[in-house]
Amino acid sequence: MLKVTLLAALALCAVGQKYNAGRAATPEEIKATDQFMAPDGTGLPPGKGTAAEGRETYSRRCARCHGQQGQGDEEGPLVGGKGTLATPKPLKTVGSFWPYATTIYDYVHRAMPFDNPGLLDANQTYSVVALILHMNGIIGEKDEMNAQTLPKVKMPNRDGFIRDTRPDTGKKKK
Repeated sequence: MLKVTLLAALALCAVGQKYNAGRAATPEEIKATDQFMAPDGTGLPPGKGTAAEGRETYSRRCARCHGQQGQGDEEGPLVGGKGTLATPKPLKTVGSFWPYATTIYDYVHRAMPFDNPGLLDANQTYSVVALILHMNGIIGEKDEMNAQTLPKVKMPNRDGFIRDTRPDTGKKKK
């Protein structure tokens, strides 16, 4: 009985406790992530980069988790997986699964590096995305990625998704 009473008292104390963890985001931090980048490239910022230019940033900011060749270390791999999506153990990578190159930019811009999201400027982000695309054999090492060229990249699995045609999504059947 004493154990039950003690546990109940501890639970009541924990419910009302304030942890004061974290802090409110600054207006600058909100502005940096409050952007929308659509698959068609709408919302992509000015800037540019090539795979060759992205090597140094990738090596310093990405390789620790994703490996020097994008093979994956602590986190999932960025390359490989071609031909595995229909197998019992699909490997979903940028080269095998992602349908739009613009969404890679959006994800890297908002969420990477994991320990300091939003650290990379637009040129660094375009360069890292170009390197990831190059490591997957999708673009050449010197192909420049920017707001005009990135949406034109045809990803290997772009047609591997089924369009959602429910009326509440606002999308129409083609």
